[in-house]
Amino acid sequence: MNNTLPASFTHGSANERYVVAAERVFDGTRVLEQHAVAVSGDRIAAVAPVDRLRGTGRLIRFAGTLLPGFIDLHAHLLFDQTPQETILRHGLTTVRDTGGPLVPPSGGDGRLRVLGAGPILTAPGGYPIPVFGGHDIACEVPDVQTARAAVGQHVAGGAVLIKVALEPGGSPGAPWTGGHQPTYPPPWPIPSLEVLRAIVDEAHTNGLIVSCHLSGPEGATLALEAGIDEWAHVPCDPIPHDLVARAAAAGVRVVSTLDTQSHCTGVANNARQLVEAGILLLYGTDLAHTDVPWGIDAQELLLMLHAAHGALTPLDVLSAATARAGEHLGLAPLGQLVEGAPADFIGVRGNPLERFKLLEYPDLVVSGGVTIVAPVEH
Repeated sequence: MNNTLPASFTHGSANERYVVAAERVFDGTRVLEQHAVAVSGDRIAAVAPVDRLRGTGRLIRFAGTLLPGFIDLHAHLLFDQTPQETILRHGLTTVRDTGGPLVPPSGGDGRLRVLGAGPILTAPGGYPIPVFGGHDIACEVPDVQTARAAVGQHVAGGAVLIKVALEPGGSPGAPWTGGHQPTYPPPWPIPSLEVLRAIVDEAHTNGLIVSCHLSGPEGATLALEAGIDEWAHVPCDPIPHDLVARAAAAGVRVVSTLDTQSHCTGVANNARQLVEAGILLLYGTDLAHTDVPWGIDAQELLLMLHAAHGALTPLDVLSAATARAGEHLGLAPLGQLVEGAPADFIGVRGNPLERFKLLEYPDLVVSGGVTIVAPVEH
């Protein structure tokens, strides 16, 4: 199949109407063969068999697969100052920054959509201060009053979630200490249960979830007792089955970050237990770590696929980075190729369900209807 590209598509435009026909379209939950995506401005106008969309805009034929732009739910690009244009060109159209400078949501209009948590709430002297310092990455909350005020300041500054640190340190293989020399050794202080419950209450009052950095049973127990909504990592140290069962019963959501944690002693078995307990992992990579690509991480997808020894399918994994991620953010239909969704999509030659590696080098990237990467004609 030959591609026929209008000049405006090549140069990027959010104003025209056009239809991209592909061999297959993954809409965030299912694969549609020989379908097309109609774009009007910055939105998806329709997804249907190509014959039904003729005459609704300039027709572009793409030899490959169209997918929603990927969403990474765990990154630190603002603190690290990772180049956002590079991230966007490699298939991520939305990134949730889970610890860094406090900024309001931005992008989605030809720029990377960035949603932030602001500085991580932690005990005085707690993680990440021993490793990364406190400026723009940590907010010390010694008591309930300070904790509630900090949540309010984060909300006013545009945070889309609140992040807390329950990290005593000392986990073998943990990427947040590998390559870094802490200014003082573990154990590091963590917030009290009273402070954590105040953070959760204040965040929920303001319509935000609370995510926590944790590495082992101590943090997991505290998170469950405090009613924390999300674990920002699959824990690094082995977690007993009863804590996994409690997390599943409580509806806790868990972000993967399996690739960067691949040297942790408990992460593989923890991931298996979580999936077997009914917790479907969400896609996140800890982007900004030196071992994580500045874009889609195919190894992360592979590790998620194999986490439960066949319990997950490639569709499940891709959905974790698209439709389910958008739903988790409360921004559906972001992450889907359906009518009314933001016109954020990517295209790869071949079938990414059979070869995740294709996703690291997309041939087409569109953000808010603006073409960032245009396919080369063949």
